[in-house]
Amino acid sequence: MAQLFELSAEDALTEGATLAPTPAVDDAVLLDAYSQAVVGAVDRVAPAVVKIDVRQKLVGGPGAGRRAPMEVGGSGSGFIFTPDGLILTNSHVVHNASSIQVTLADARRMRADLVGEDPDTDLAVVRIAAPDLVAAPLGDSSVLRPGQLVIAIGNPLGFQATVTAGVVSALGRSLRSRSGRLMDNIIQTDAALNPGNSGGPLVTSRGEVVGVNSAVIMPAQGIAFAVAINTAKFVAGRLIRDGRIRRGYVGVAGQAVALHPRLVRAYNLPAQSGVLIVSVEPKSPAEASGLRERDIIIGLDGQSVAGVDDLQRLLTERPVGARLPLVILRGTQRLELTVVPAEQRPG
Repeated sequence: MAQLFELSAEDALTEGATLAPTPAVDDAVLLDAYSQAVVGAVDRVAPAVVKIDVRQKLVGGPGAGRRAPMEVGGSGSGFIFTPDGLILTNSHVVHNASSIQVTLADARRMRADLVGEDPDTDLAVVRIAAPDLVAAPLGDSSVLRPGQLVIAIGNPLGFQATVTAGVVSALGRSLRSRSGRLMDNIIQTDAALNPGNSGGPLVTSRGEVVGVNSAVIMPAQGIAFAVAINTAKFVAGRLIRDGRIRRGYVGVAGQAVALHPRLVRAYNLPAQSGVLIVSVEPKSPAEASGLRERDIIIGLDGQSVAGVDDLQRLLTERPVGARLPLVILRGTQRLELTVVPAEQRPG
């Protein structure tokens, strides 16, 4: 009786058999699938995208002094993220605004009130009161991958409801906010952005917002940046609760310095730099902790501190008033102190 058996691909090649070629995918099919993905995402999110028009006071400009302050007009984008009318946008869109007007996707126009803003992350929340609002679904920016399709929706140069598409060019970028503080976990994209896109959503093919479009490099092409939506969720929650972001303050002036290689090896330090304390404010949390001038901060609450930006980021993330372990180098000694950050003073 004959025995039946199966050949593996390797065996088939060995026996001289030929494998059937993989059928080529029609380019038109691929392009149609791409178009459908973009159209579907836009259909889901565009009803939540708004145009924001503001009147802003010129601070220290020609209108300062005895004359009445001058005002200028500006515009940007935003998107509704709760059905009761909360809108996410950029801080620089609404900063110093004397009035805020929002135009919805259905052409309704109404006044908006500022809930709170955070220039250090370039994020702001405003509120409108209107019925039948559509909220954009928020995604998870931590699962993004370079090369992934993203869509930007906004109002560049006043052209409302403009759609552009591209890919995630890079993740984890750092960018200076207008306040000078370093923003972490910034998304880089090549989706075309222009002035007026600021505050609009960056959306995946599933129609979920993963970023808040924030900045472009004007001389360049195909380089734009968005604040990750996970950052925006955290900031928006604090702004809704407190109207501002409470950041820890310890009362030191410092600068990044390279550590001696022998100290790095001796203490098995994860970074080759730290923050040199130039001065300690009197009656500050730093003074109470025992910090001195010429100390070098190398760690806070179990995290490495390689520079001033690391220190600021950790103080933002940790609760004000919490007791935090602080690791320093004093000369060649490694010491552990405890600091209790106070709330950073406004301005």
